[in-house]
Amino acid sequence: MPERVHKKFFDGGDGDENASLNSKEGLSVMHRQHLSSKKLPQSSPQSQDARKRSASEAFQRNGHERNSLPQPQRSSSGSHREPKVVSFSDNDAETNVNGSNTQTTSPSLRSNHDRRGQLRLRAQELRSVRKALPIAPHANEIREKLRNYDVMLLVGETGSGKSTQVPQFLINEKWCQAHTVSMPTVLDEPRPSSKKKSVTSTKVKVGGCIAITQPRRLAAISLASRVAAELGTPLGSSSPSSQVGYSVRFDTSVSPCTRIKFLTEGMLLQEMLRDPYLREYSAVIVDEVHERGMNVDLVLGFLKRMVTEKGSLDGRGGIGLKVVVMSATADMEGIENYFSQPSPVHENGNVNGDAVISKSVNGHHEKVTAEGHNEPDSEDSWSGLSSSSPEPEDVPQSMNSCSIATTGSKTQPQQSLTTACHIKGRQYPVKVIYTPAPVQDVLDSALHTILHIHTHEPLPGDVLVFLTGQETVENLASLCQEAHLSLSQDPKTRSTIPKMLVLPLFAALPQHAQQRVFEKTPPRTRKIILSTNIAETSLTVPGIRYVIDSGKCKKKQFRSRLGLDSLLVKPISKSAANQRKGRAGREAPGTCYRLYTEKDYLMLDQDNDPEILRCDLSQLVLTLKARHVDDVINFPLLTQPPREALERALLHLLQLQTLDPQTGHITPLGLSIATLPLSASLGRVLLASLEPQFNCLPEAIDIISALSVENIFLPTTTEEKKEEAETARRELYRREGDHLTLLSAVQAYASENSDRKAWCSKRFISHRAMQAVMDVRKQLRALSRTLTATPDKLAAGSGDATDLPTRLLRALLTGFLANTARLMPDGSYRTLMGNQTVAIHPSSVLFGRKCEAIVYHEFVFTQRSYARSVSAVQMDWVGEMVG
Repeated sequence: MPERVHKKFFDGGDGDENASLNSKEGLSVMHRQHLSSKKLPQSSPQSQDARKRSASEAFQRNGHERNSLPQPQRSSSGSHREPKVVSFSDNDAETNVNGSNTQTTSPSLRSNHDRRGQLRLRAQELRSVRKALPIAPHANEIREKLRNYDVMLLVGETGSGKSTQVPQFLINEKWCQAHTVSMPTVLDEPRPSSKKKSVTSTKVKVGGCIAITQPRRLAAISLASRVAAELGTPLGSSSPSSQVGYSVRFDTSVSPCTRIKFLTEGMLLQEMLRDPYLREYSAVIVDEVHERGMNVDLVLGFLKRMVTEKGSLDGRGGIGLKVVVMSATADMEGIENYFSQPSPVHENGNVNGDAVISKSVNGHHEKVTAEGHNEPDSEDSWSGLSSSSPEPEDVPQSMNSCSIATTGSKTQPQQSLTTACHIKGRQYPVKVIYTPAPVQDVLDSALHTILHIHTHEPLPGDVLVFLTGQETVENLASLCQEAHLSLSQDPKTRSTIPKMLVLPLFAALPQHAQQRVFEKTPPRTRKIILSTNIAETSLTVPGIRYVIDSGKCKKKQFRSRLGLDSLLVKPISKSAANQRKGRAGREAPGTCYRLYTEKDYLMLDQDNDPEILRCDLSQLVLTLKARHVDDVINFPLLTQPPREALERALLHLLQLQTLDPQTGHITPLGLSIATLPLSASLGRVLLASLEPQFNCLPEAIDIISALSVENIFLPTTTEEKKEEAETARRELYRREGDHLTLLSAVQAYASENSDRKAWCSKRFISHRAMQAVMDVRKQLRALSRTLTATPDKLAAGSGDATDLPTRLLRALLTGFLANTARLMPDGSYRTLMGNQTVAIHPSSVLFGRKCEAIVYHEFVFTQRSYARSVSAVQMDWVGEMVG
């Protein structure tokens, strides 16, 4: 009995869908009760060794480190004691055979024990909440469908609990446990007796973890925190036994025992560069697919190939990968058709069904079959966008309708790879109120609606307002503070109106400031959260009963012909409007105030337009090339981008020297840039700063950090404030331009040791933005130590300071050569590529000055076309880069 219970636990047997993974009422308690009620028999050394091997194998299947397994104990008489079965987060003091705890007096152990007790108590409290979720009755249905299908499309209304509950439903499934498989490895040299290269086997662990992607970092972190609380386990790297972690840009918090990982789509793409087969995961859950960001289209494309292409499982030792696509509003019928179509691009297998092992030889990607034969490329030169991949009609039908279990095995056809699950019913109803007529001033209308709710609606009932951007959030926050001050000073309303706690929420906020919205509302206080669309999906903000929807959002529009970025305010889609409405019905019945008419709502587009149709595709193409996908035209994207945009992206990457001009394959430099959490241009600048002729790594990191966050210089609204700001910042300004000015500001802030907040206030600099700069700076400094052979390069400095500005600006040109413009006789600037007229933005240090040539960080359109973050350069520098 003890051995049978032990094996079922580690094999991930079925259980109640609402049972916590770390519950002490589970199998570990059953095991301890059995041990305490039965005298253990004497055992021979042979049986002891057998039990050790059995326990070790079971432990490896569960994906834990071997040295974490409690070792068998011997009594003084030589009798053998069975190992304790450890639940997922059961790290209590060691339990002896009588069920009593080993005596410990360490305060740290008692503190850890108390903390684990609190976590388990919190998990017990949340269990009733989980059982009440609309998705709870569907747990067995979801499990059963994923046992029989590789892809599941899950449609559930907002608030159904899909984002938090689905990974918990699946974590104990047998297919979700870690497996150790033998993988073929190609030796560098062939055997003396054969011209074929030798192939050996290597033991590799596959699976054991579930990845859940989110479109935004705030959603990933908050969901990870919630799931950890529901499981009663510590979060991320706070404990070695943590079962839930997250990974977002510049912040990864996981443990060796992580079984559920929330991460942004971009971070999953980064992991695919290191491990194209995603061997760490048994399942990937793609959440909020209706957002249609560029990264989610890339993720779906790679996942489609892994589950539909012949030979795609060879890199996982034949162990399958489950894919779950979830959303409340997306066109799931279109996604189902997408997964049912064959993929025209083949990366990891050949038509014979042999495993193809990728090997990097002198920076080139060489393919070797399992028999050891070299497989030469079919082209000697690059023909443009496409490689010689077979056309869709040439692809054997079996490639789309089979799963490959092992290398060279026969295919097992199946009728369909996909299944669907529909979760009906929102948890609580939401009443929708439209405006009778179109709104002229959104901020004024939002303020009046907030004050109406605040003065007429009872507590509890917090308010969530959706606005277009950071500027509108901060302006409305200021108006709300003034209104609250007026109400608190009025004797008639002072005693009857609750306090108002105004909290902004947008992407540029530091993480600790974003987390304030999740804190419990103080007594007799109403929380007013002013947010961009960052709070539109996957977030449950406690206490929200009212939503005010402006019906607008800011969208980037990239014009590939001009290389021009526009950030325009546009109407949202119906699916986005429904997502916003759903924020009010998470915990109780709510109300959604729409600041537009019902007629306007009916005229909205049904779904969001895909980002891939309106953004620069350089990062997408670089990611594909880094995965050795050369036929970027035929890569299976959910929506195909315009050919013109792809051509411009390829040209940009050629200028950055990330692609070989002869073959079109990615260069070693391009592979290095692809692994950085930066845009291709900024990544090129960072790597150039390491080169001896530039030697400016610390300064380049400071500039890149400042360019990676919101504008550090606060805008001024009046002429008096503008003059005051100019005088205060004069010590920071550099005649070379904005990049050196940013460097000066970052260095001065970093060297300030007394009161950094006061230092920022005096110079009209955003303290919040500078804190974000310091966070990015810290991460890039740590990352740069892995990029250079001399880790002390940061401490060594950048050599001679006299020519440092020149070296910095020339390094900047390596990444932004396309963003250069020269001075024309009429005093205007025209871009060197495209011959477009640009003007220096009024916020620039160089505004009003005439320079021979300029380099800029971005080309944007507001009232007119502006170059922002501008520095002066010399034309001969530009000529050297071009030539």
